[in-house]
This record gives sequence, structure tokens and C-alpha cells, in this order.
Amino acid sequence: MSAKILKAPGSLDGDPQAQEVDPAELTALRGKMVKFASMQLGDQQLAEDAVQEALMGAFKNTAAYAGKATLKTWVFAILKNKITDILRQRQRQHLVSTHQHMEDADEEADLTELFNGRGMWESDERPATWGNPTETLHDKQFWMVFELCLEGLPGQQAKVFMMREYVGLDAREVCAEVGITSTNLNVMLHRARLRLRECLEDRWFARRGATC
Repeated sequence: MSAKILKAPGSLDGDPQAQEVDPAELTALRGKMVKFASMQLGDQQLAEDAVQEALMGAFKNTAAYAGKATLKTWVFAILKNKITDILRQRQRQHLVSTHQHMEDADEEADLTELFNGRGMWESDERPATWGNPTETLHDKQFWMVFELCLEGLPGQQAKVFMMREYVGLDAREVCAEVGITSTNLNVMLHRARLRLRECLEDRWFARRGATC
């Protein structure tokens, strides 16, 4: 028997805004959702609970899904809001009294080798041409490569990068949650962006620009 298709509650047949959601599609996203939530929350059980609430919210609010975004984008937006609520609630309940120094050993690498004495890129380290950014943003394969690059970041770098750039917490909230100073945060974000740039240039832009 095929999975039941959920239609937006109260929608009429023929309504151009009504969108059908297959529960199997939502269930298939669960693994990635748990992995993302676990990275942000640092607690497997809390991550499982957040994902469960997000999926339940998606099932109950199919009317809000108008098909303007992909199902994955819509569901992850719900999860992102759940994670944000949890993180902010945790900050209210606990006062951060000590700074955690959890940077990976290789994060201590000297980045000055990327630049010359005038602060300019060294010739061998200069960023490659990234082509048309608009086309890249709509390329599904690009985002698959981006996820691989993100997974390759040291744990703490990936966590603060996603908190800041994806979940949308401000710098103060990220620092309070992770237990680092604003200076440390800026350094970690800078290093994360450099690593992502290098990974994308190697796995995506260089290959896209290669000729047969």
C-alpha cells in the first residue's frame, strides 16, 4: 500500500495553492535533520526531540507549504526555528561562567602564509574565479558539494559557522552558547570560511572550469 498523501487542511480540490506532501518524503529527511540538530545542540536526545517536534509541526501545518521552496528547505526552516528556541532557552537557564577552549589542534595553524607582507593574497593561494554566483546558488550539485565541505570542517568550526550563518543566532548568542569570546568567534568564522573556500575551489569551481 502506498503512503498516504497529506493535503493542506481545508484546501479545496483544484486550489492552485494546495500542495500535497508525501509523509515518506518527510521521513526520508529525518537522518539529515538529526545530524544537523545534533551538531548544533550537542545532545543526541535533545536533537531527536527537536526533529520529532519539527516533523510533527510539518505534518500538522501542510497548509503553510505552498511549494515555493523545496520540501527540504521548508522542513529545515521549521527545525531551525526549533533549534533557535532551544538554544535561547538554554541560555536563559544557564549562566556561562567559563570559556570553553575546544578548537581542534589544526585550527592553530598559522594563516599568515596565505598572504604576503602587504596583506595581499600569495599567488598560489589567490581565490579562483567563481563564475556566475546566481547560477551556482540554484545548482543542486553545488549544494551537495557544499554539504560535503561543511562536514569536513573541524567540529567546533562547523558548529559556530552553522549557528551564525544558518540558524541565524547573533554573535553574542553564539559566544554565550559555545563559551568563547567574540575574538575567538571571529577567528573561528574566518578560518571556517577559508576552509570552505578552499574546499569549494578544489571540489567544485576548479572542476567546473576544467576542460577536456
